[in-house]
Amino acid sequence: MVNIFNKMVVMTMPLVPKPVVGFFSRKYIAGDSLDDGIKVVKELNSRNIKATMDVLGEDISEISEAYASRDQYLETLERIRDEKVDANVSIKLSQMGLRIDRQKCIEIMTEIVKKAQEYGNFVRIDMEDVTATDDTLHVYRALKEKFTNVGVVLQAYLRRTINDINSLWGQGLNFRLCKGIYIEKRQFAYKQMRIINESFAYNLRKMFEANAYVGIATHDEYIVFKALSIIDEMKIPKTMYEFQMLLGVDEELRDIIVNSGHNLRVYVPYGKQWYAYSMRRLKENPAVAGHIIKDILRFK
Repeated sequence: MVNIFNKMVVMTMPLVPKPVVGFFSRKYIAGDSLDDGIKVVKELNSRNIKATMDVLGEDISEISEAYASRDQYLETLERIRDEKVDANVSIKLSQMGLRIDRQKCIEIMTEIVKKAQEYGNFVRIDMEDVTATDDTLHVYRALKEKFTNVGVVLQAYLRRTINDINSLWGQGLNFRLCKGIYIEKRQFAYKQMRIINESFAYNLRKMFEANAYVGIATHDEYIVFKALSIIDEMKIPKTMYEFQMLLGVDEELRDIIVNSGHNLRVYVPYGKQWYAYSMRRLKENPAVAGHIIKDILRFK
C-alpha cells in the first residue's frame, strides 16, 4: 500500500504549485546560490559533519553548458578553500558533456580535478542511469591515470557492480557505495530488497578487501548495522571509510552515527535548477515524494 501511495504521489507532484514544492524542498536543497550552499556546509561542519557540494544541473544539450558548469565548480572549489570549510564536490558527468562528447568531458573534468588537487581537495564522480555506467567508468579510469584525488560511485542494485569492482581493483581506489535509485530493467538490476541489501554488504566487503576508501551512502539503519559489522569484523580503521547521507534525510540517524565517533558526509545540492532536480529525484525515488506530501499534510 505504501508503494502504491508513493507512486500516486509522483504522478500528482507536477500539479503541486512550484512555490509549494520549493517550500518543502528547502529541507533537502541548500538554496539557489553558492552562498546558500556554503552557509549550509558551515552549519554542518559546526556539528562535526563533512559535506560534498553539488551544483545542480545535468543532461545538457550543448557543450557550452558544460563549460559553464565547469566554471561553477571551479568557483565552488575556490570558495571551499577560501572559507576553509570541510567539503569536497560531487559531479554528474552528463552535466560535463558525457553524452555529447566523451573526450571533451574528460578534458573538462581534468581541469576540475587538477584545480581540486592544487587546493588539496577531492572530486567525486556521481553515477547516473545504466546507459551511462560504461562511459562514466571510462572517464574515471582516465582521470585515475593522472590524479589520486578522484573517486566514483557504484550502485549495489546493479548486477554488474561485482565485476566493476574486480575490473577497477588497484591502488588508491575511492568509492561511494549506494543502493541505487534509477528505475532499471530487471536484466540490469536486482528488484528484491533482500538481494539488494545482500549485494550492498558483499560489495562493501570487496571494496575493503581492495584497500579502497569507501563512502557508505545509506539512510537504511539495517545497512548501517551491516556496514558496522563488516568494519568490526575486518578491523577497518576509521581513516578508510565514512558514512554519507542526503541533506535533510533521517537527521536522527545521522546524529547517532556521528555521536558514535564515525565520519559522516552530507550531500549538499544547490543551484537555480533546484526544481528540475526536485522533480527528477521524486520520480526516481517515490518514497521521497511520499515524505514531502506527508510534510505538506502535517503543515499547519
